[in-house]
Amino acid sequence: QVQLVESGGGLVQPGGSLRLSCAASGSIFSINVMGWYRQAPGVQRELVATITSGRVTNLADSVKGRFTISRDNAKNTVYLQMNSLKPDDAAVYYCNADISVSPLVRRSFWGQGTQVTVSS
Repeated sequence: QVQLVESGGGLVQPGGSLRLSCAASGSIFSINVMGWYRQAPGVQRELVATITSGRVTNLADSVKGRFTISRDNAKNTVYLQMNSLKPDDAAVYYCNADISVSPLVRRSFWGQGTQVTVSS
């Protein structure tokens, strides 16, 4: 079994910052791409940012220049540093990881989600 446990969400004022963390644990052979997605009420889940095992990153246009994704491969953890937050960034943020649970088996796993609220 593999688990992704997120932390770091909460309430922040516009212009503020938050740092999300997501730690993977369990039967892991290797972790490939890790990423963050978000879903606001009534809206489809959307990609926020991804990072490969080689630390190549991809960010949605809406967060470029404000958000940074990073990972610690030794800790099986991915981070999302969110700066200059806007009310439009409010959503449930989900961690996703593409994990090889064995040399031949590769699956996508999701975290339980963490709420980010941006409001004054």
